[in-house]
Amino acid sequence: MASPSAPVKAAVELRDLTMRFREVTAVRNADLTVREGSIHAIAGENGAGKSTLVKVIAGLLRPTAGTLSIRGEERSFSSAREAIRAGIGMVHQHFMLVGELTAAENIMLGFEQASLLSPFPKRKVRAMVSECAQSYGLEVDPDALCRELSVGEEQRLELLKLLIRNASIMILDEPTAVLTPQETEKLFQTLRALAAGGRTVILITHKLDEVLSVADTVSVMQKGRIVGTMPTAGVSRRQLAEMMVGRGVSLEVANPPHSPGETVLEARNLGLKTAKGAEKLSRLSFCVKAGEIYGIAGVEGNGQSELLGLLAGHRPPSSRIEGELLLEGVPIQGLTAQGITARGVSHVPEDRLRDAVVPEFPVSMNLVLGRHREAAFRFGPGFSREAIERNTAQLVPEFDIRVSAPDRQPLSSLSGGNQQKVVVAREMTRPGIRLLILAQPTRGVDIGAIESIHRKIIEARDRGTAILLVSSELEELTALSSRIGCIYRGTIRHEFNAPETEAGRRRGHQFHKEIGQHIT
Repeated sequence: MASPSAPVKAAVELRDLTMRFREVTAVRNADLTVREGSIHAIAGENGAGKSTLVKVIAGLLRPTAGTLSIRGEERSFSSAREAIRAGIGMVHQHFMLVGELTAAENIMLGFEQASLLSPFPKRKVRAMVSECAQSYGLEVDPDALCRELSVGEEQRLELLKLLIRNASIMILDEPTAVLTPQETEKLFQTLRALAAGGRTVILITHKLDEVLSVADTVSVMQKGRIVGTMPTAGVSRRQLAEMMVGRGVSLEVANPPHSPGETVLEARNLGLKTAKGAEKLSRLSFCVKAGEIYGIAGVEGNGQSELLGLLAGHRPPSSRIEGELLLEGVPIQGLTAQGITARGVSHVPEDRLRDAVVPEFPVSMNLVLGRHREAAFRFGPGFSREAIERNTAQLVPEFDIRVSAPDRQPLSSLSGGNQQKVVVAREMTRPGIRLLILAQPTRGVDIGAIESIHRKIIEARDRGTAILLVSSELEELTALSSRIGCIYRGTIRHEFNAPETEAGRRRGHQFHKEIGQHIT
């Protein structure tokens, strides 16, 4: 990083920048200066304009008004490729990788510069990837297929893409949304080393601890405006949260004592083998009682997805299931998704775009998706428009879904966090819920909405609902859970009982470390 006595050089400057999409103004009169060789965080609620702002810098959007300067030179990019040539690269929240290509092939995709007489130089590219990976501590096998990589490896691969293309300004949009705490710390070590070497990092995040631990400077956005920029050394979590939300925010989850009831969900020696013999679940056993939250902690890829799939009625083709999965004493592993839902199970899946929404449908229809068979939403052979409108009018303000025209606006036009709020609102308000399955319920959601969702989870527990919580956020797990099961290679390796979990909640990060010892 630049020394304190050296003159401040701006890598990126925005002046009076505005970005409109028809009647919606996503960014309004934004001024921003990002110092060269620094890590600059941009924080704010979902829909505050963070991603739109950086997409202008990355050449993905052309501003409606205002100017963009890179290293003192005013620029107007017409494409991302043009921005890359200027040394700017972006890692998106949803990785842009092709699963059937190798790591090396993904890195060079779009920059092959090959022809019939000059074929793709595989050996040279492999060597370049290996050398760069070793130099920056970003271990990735250049010959591995992307579909076989862990989420952390995919993240490292996206960074390697920027480094090999010689990006000196690196934009990362919610880079830790799918990473474990260990992977997050490793990423931050890499970012600190890159900044120390003179590269500029722009970090989009809503996680307060991350802003304060890795960034030099933070700019806070609220409703499309930059409302403040300051060194992170002089700001607290509470100040940041209040700037982001525009009001006082409770950073602690109110989790009063409770008394669990009868067992609602039970897994007994549950096993799952794929058609090729790979063991995804192995003698997995746990139970969830009425009026309690059972948290499952683990590094992604250790059987959580397979367990959630069985609970949702999605059995992998040609797989073999062993043991039992019981709902109120009745086996459910053979039921369809519709059959399981009919028994009072509601499910917020881990991948909302794949399993929970239709992005092209308006918000109002996504709020009843999967519930459209309920009598309340039927009118003759079709739907009751009035009932759908009433449902929308209730849930949009209750869950603070930022949408201007929910009956017309497609879900795809919303930020990722607001899309998640739609799913959570729909699934948590189903009538007659006996079991609520929450997989990464606050992934990509801002601090204000997290506070609201956590409160509603506790309220559902207090009504007697059995809740299974699967989350990569240890802070979320420890704040909400009654008991915590640590999953590793498809089995519950260790379980923290209720008194241990309650005591661990008071120990905070020390308890997180104890959990970490059982999931790696």
